[in-house]
Amino acid sequence: MQAVILAGGLGSRLGKETSSIPKPMVEIGGKPILWHIMKTYDLYGINNFIIACGYKSKVIKDFFINYSNTFTNLRVKFSSNQIEQLQEIKEKWTITLIESGLSTSTGGRLLKISDYLEEETFCMTYGDGLAAINISKLLESHQKSKKLVTVTAVPSPPRFGDLEITNGNVQKFNEKTQDSNKRINGGYFVLNKAALNYIQSETEMWEEEPIRRLISESQLNAFSFDGFWHPMDTIRDKNYLENLVSQRSAPWMKWK
Repeated sequence: MQAVILAGGLGSRLGKETSSIPKPMVEIGGKPILWHIMKTYDLYGINNFIIACGYKSKVIKDFFINYSNTFTNLRVKFSSNQIEQLQEIKEKWTITLIESGLSTSTGGRLLKISDYLEEETFCMTYGDGLAAINISKLLESHQKSKKLVTVTAVPSPPRFGDLEITNGNVQKFNEKTQDSNKRINGGYFVLNKAALNYIQSETEMWEEEPIRRLISESQLNAFSFDGFWHPMDTIRDKNYLENLVSQRSAPWMKWK
């Protein structure tokens, strides 16, 4: 099975972190968040990836082209101009890197990679969110539903604490809480290829018109997931994820 990763966005809310690299290449624990996402899929036997590139795509391509030399021991022989790898890399990945445009919508990126899909069913996610998700259970939910698309539904993040005020007096201070009754798109999808027919143009956002069309025909299944999930939208998010790795308490790093 293949996993499609949308990795073409600008990541403007990360400021200087993405001035020279694309958002999926921002490092967590010394490795790009994109690598962490791929390792999660690899843990469940999915090692065939399609990466929809866009902003600063060369950085992503260079990372994988030079992967073996970067992460293995080497012997360099100047006399014969040879480089010898002294160990094999652990990852047995096949990676298809597709130029999907600088400002292409998420729906458009899916259309641009469609010719490279090898099977009827595939996984899809974004290149900026980490989850300790059981991909096998996600796939099982999709198969049982017999629908075209399954979305991972995660609890809405904690809202801001609020004040109850009467005549200028604070009557109650409500701490921020996580509302488990409200769920949002956690970004880990399973799609049948036929779902791409619901994208009518390359300008459509996958999360908007195509999803609404799927809902109108009862073709969207929800896989409820209450475990660890966290996006990397801001510097604060990056620092939080980095801290989890440094403390060796990153829930998604089950391969360690």
